[in-house]
Amino acid sequence: MKAFLILEDGTVMEGTSIGSKREVISEIVFNTSMTGYLEVLTDPSYAGQAVAMTYPLIGNYGICTKDMESARPWPDGYIVRELSRLHSNFRSEGSIQDFLLQYDIPGIAGIDTRKLTKLLREKGTMNGMITTTEYEDISALLPAIKSYRTGKVVEKVTCKEVYIYSGREKKSVFSKPKKVALLDLGAKENIAASLVERGCEVTIYPAATAATDILSSAPDGIMLSNGPGDPKECESIIREIKKLYESKIPIFAICLGHQLMALAAGADTYKLKYGHRGGNHPVRDLSNGRVYISSQNHGYVVDTKSLDPSVARPAFENVNDGTNEGLFYVGKNIFTVQFHPEACPGPQDSSYLFDRFIQMMEGEEVCQEIRK
Repeated sequence: MKAFLILEDGTVMEGTSIGSKREVISEIVFNTSMTGYLEVLTDPSYAGQAVAMTYPLIGNYGICTKDMESARPWPDGYIVRELSRLHSNFRSEGSIQDFLLQYDIPGIAGIDTRKLTKLLREKGTMNGMITTTEYEDISALLPAIKSYRTGKVVEKVTCKEVYIYSGREKKSVFSKPKKVALLDLGAKENIAASLVERGCEVTIYPAATAATDILSSAPDGIMLSNGPGDPKECESIIREIKKLYESKIPIFAICLGHQLMALAAGADTYKLKYGHRGGNHPVRDLSNGRVYISSQNHGYVVDTKSLDPSVARPAFENVNDGTNEGLFYVGKNIFTVQFHPEACPGPQDSSYLFDRFIQMMEGEEVCQEIRK
């Protein structure tokens, strides 16, 4: 069956329908990862967006549910150049086509994803419609496509109640297990798993949890997770994070959590032209000049010009465009990063940051290392 991608600038691309046949309007973004498509599909940070994969062949190793980063996929739509007709992997439990159908996610295959990506890079991220209807006149559709907003998607993806994570085997590496409170803003499972693997007991809290409830549990450390959408939409969450900031408990924040901590501390954020999404983004550690290849998925960044140097200072920067990739907070046991040290998919170059968090919880002044 034919399918069409209609962008807000009037561009129409024709392909073949995959997954659900329902019509959807969403923000169209691209991901440059060569593998890990299942982890991309199940990353809650993609809620409110339709994802175009730049790698030309997707689906060749099928679906393995043990690799999922959450209990279900989150993108509104899925766009690929070619969907593999066969999936070959001893761990495979099914095909992407069946997976998309199971979760009612519409998609389109057979379009020129290179052309689409270049268009989004030149004009910036745009909204689009995926449809199987062949409209003769698309002009009437464009206002609705242009007006689409992702909205407050954190509320959609966060957990509904407090629970203790026990999804993967625990192995104690440090002297004493630490209690970590993880604020679920749309957390990938591997964040909690990375802490559990280091011997932590991780309690996961819904995004709307009051700071007093988290602090009353006396955690050794607090983790602010990744998540979807515009950070400025999270006004009430920012107010609670401000209270966490004012506590003396060590805090580590990733992606959206990094942005929300910056907003809570008085800094500003802005939207990138087309975002950073993929497993090949170089970031520089400003303390020693070392460059790491990182996994990223974000459309907003912290504006370093808005930082009060007596409050927070840059710790990492993006090698490609110079945007901020991390902060340390002066006089606080708080550090935050824009990229994903838990990877999945992507390189694990920066997984040592979880070890740094453990050291912070054990009383070490590791942020002094960043300040050099």
